[in-house]
Amino acid sequence: MSTALFTRTDDRLGRFTVRAVDPATDTPLLHRWLTHPKSAFWLMQNTTQDEVRRYFEAIAAAPAHHAYLGLHDGNPAFLAERYDPAAEAVGEVYPVREGDVGMHFLTAPTDTPRHGFTLAVITTVMELLFADPATHRVVVEPDARNRPVHALNTAVGFEVAATVELPGKAALLSFCTRDQYTAATLRQHTATTD
Repeated sequence: MSTALFTRTDDRLGRFTVRAVDPATDTPLLHRWLTHPKSAFWLMQNTTQDEVRRYFEAIAAAPAHHAYLGLHDGNPAFLAERYDPAAEAVGEVYPVREGDVGMHFLTAPTDTPRHGFTLAVITTVMELLFADPATHRVVVEPDARNRPVHALNTAVGFEVAATVELPGKAALLSFCTRDQYTAATLRQHTATTD
């Protein structure tokens, strides 16, 4: 198992920990998550375990792309990726700035969802990314049809810049600066304490 890289405690939901994905041991779990019908927007529905392992091995070998397994109270609960937008297809559809960091996240499919859990996951991922002082702005490009993730992105401060064509999808190119994220989390905190 990899060492924890980041830990955050959510007031309502407990401890969230993030570690690097280990393709050798995490592939069976990640394959189940990525091929689940609720993960359709990841476009990996028909991948084999070997293909999933190779996908995460390629990320592990790439200097500007990182995959993280997130745990909630010690149990695997989400997947996150951090990447350099200039090295990916999204970097061809907007002018990448220094300090831009791309992000993907996936909450593990479950039959027993908990209220506020996915918001706590994306908050944990944003805290992880902004813990690096070199990160000035987070970039996301979710499928335009993925309305639940658009609401989550808005909740943590993302603003939609444009609809863009990327491989396999029409995407909502969205950005969140450190200041936008701070303001959004302050609004969330105020809303829960009023």
